[in-house]
Amino acid sequence: MAVSDVYIDADDIDPIDLVESIAEHHEWEFDRIAHDQIAMAVEGQWRGYALTLSWSAYDQTLRLICTFEMEPPEHRIGALYETLNHANDQIWAGSFTWWGEQKMMVYRYGLILAGEQIASPEQIDTMINAAVLSCERFFPAFQLATWAERDPTEAIRIAITEAYGRA
Repeated sequence: MAVSDVYIDADDIDPIDLVESIAEHHEWEFDRIAHDQIAMAVEGQWRGYALTLSWSAYDQTLRLICTFEMEPPEHRIGALYETLNHANDQIWAGSFTWWGEQKMMVYRYGLILAGEQIASPEQIDTMINAAVLSCERFFPAFQLATWAERDPTEAIRIAITEAYGRA
């Protein structure tokens, strides 16, 4: 029998069950909010991040939202938006946005699984890691642009610079 002859019923695999298994594997704190939603806490180098993943059967999309608190000075909100635009230009998947009312920086991504596609644990783990790594990568730029009052272009250059070698 060929591999293409084996069919898996997509209804049997719940993406949020996979996310829960990944959270358990990494020993992240999590709370299964509903059958189609899970919230997790992931500790990064700069800060802790709150991740929420939810499955929409209607859209056939696994949505990820990764947030962290940020309270920029009101007079630097324009610089924050400019820095967000620069950051989003550097990201291949997902995007940042600012929720001013909640004082939250938000990274969002949606994995579309239309046509009865099934997300693998590796895909979901990569999706979560990409979100945290993007937040880790651009957090210093957001801080530099808002609190250090650096030019957004300069702040992004500092954030995308990679260090090589050892100290």
